[in-house]
Amino acid sequence: MAQWVRLCSVAEAPAEGTVNEQRAGEFEICLARVDGELKAVDNLCPHRRGPLGQGWLEGKAVVCPWHAWAFDLKTGCAEYPEGEKVGVFALCIEGEDVLVNLE
Repeated sequence: MAQWVRLCSVAEAPAEGTVNEQRAGEFEICLARVDGELKAVDNLCPHRRGPLGQGWLEGKAVVCPWHAWAFDLKTGCAEYPEGEKVGVFALCIEGEDVLVNLE
């Protein structure tokens, strides 16, 4: 069952082509804006728990600022090494709020 909670306001969301860090309950989330669309993935890189929301975008992937692992924002899959992955969260916008599904 969906568990939608407020992540941030639309004004607090990152600008086009950038990422930032947000918190929803116990979850740390990397929020990105690519091609005008917001995407959300787990903020912690599985390698050394680097903060993805402090990284940068390359195409449609977020790059960890610590060791440059890149994760596709749609699937959460790493470009390298194969098999590594971060969680992906569904988002929606209601009025001026960005909501995330923590299910």
